[in-house]
Amino acid sequence: MKCTACGNADLKPSYLEGMIPCHTCESCSGNLLMLTDYLRWLEQNDNPEFVSEAMGEVEAEESEKALICPKTGGIMTKYKIAVDSDHRLDYSPRLNAVWMDDGEWELIKQKGLAGRLNQVFTDHWQKGLVSQESAEILAALYERKFGEHYPEIKAFRAKLEQYPQKHEVLAYLMADDPYEA
Repeated sequence: MKCTACGNADLKPSYLEGMIPCHTCESCSGNLLMLTDYLRWLEQNDNPEFVSEAMGEVEAEESEKALICPKTGGIMTKYKIAVDSDHRLDYSPRLNAVWMDDGEWELIKQKGLAGRLNQVFTDHWQKGLVSQESAEILAALYERKFGEHYPEIKAFRAKLEQYPQKHEVLAYLMADDPYEA
């Protein structure tokens, strides 16, 4: 198989972390990881701890263009890995494999995702990221809108959620004059 990212070299059988079978490009150091191999390894190694040796920000390559699966010839799909990262992994649905550019495995370890990499490619994971991003956008909007009072308003809202008669409290607050008959 030719490397999907650089196209300069063949993918050679190797091991990620010296343990998980994959195919590595000798030219660009990218890895093609079959998720079946990953899951099989994960099953055999209960609660593996992947420790990132990188301190600070990880330098990870990312292919900007859509990649072609080196085995099936199909277009690989890009999947976002975390809310706090714009980084995306390339996934081949027909092969059930992930392409990781140089440094992406370190980034995955740093994000604490190495032991649950397969979850990144699920609808549940991706919808969760969208929900988190939406919540952050709305929080920033409210912070701009309410300014210095936002923490107090947020705390009051949280307290109100606990109150058993919150609808009556809201009606009281919304009334122009709650004491007028």
